[in-house]
Amino acid sequence: MIPNYGFIGLLLLAAVAFAVAPLVVVALIAPSKRSGEKGETYECGVRTTGETWIRFRVQYYIFALLFVVFDIETVFLYPWAVSYLGLAEAGFGLLVLVEMVSFLVLLAAALVYAWAAGDLRWV
Repeated sequence: MIPNYGFIGLLLLAAVAFAVAPLVVVALIAPSKRSGEKGETYECGVRTTGETWIRFRVQYYIFALLFVVFDIETVFLYPWAVSYLGLAEAGFGLLVLVEMVSFLVLLAAALVYAWAAGDLRWV
């Protein structure tokens, strides 16, 4: 039992070392000369004109969140497709198929709702 805790302690020590080592190396190697240009915002080497903090439309963020949600949900289809044959041979084929069809119906309903709400319009 004790050797297991020693292994966990060793992994914890290695994790802390990997986190702290780059900070120590940068503190020792990086130049620390301060200048006025280092404090400025970098915008492709071109000085900004006008207001730099502008408001973006909320629709952009909603569109991005919808993409992430639907992208992640479709990733769930791959493990199901891989394990379906084995589950069908074990006698769970109809149950797993009904679960996946209900998942796809729920996904399609969410897509129809987002479309009807106007969240998929790129304005």
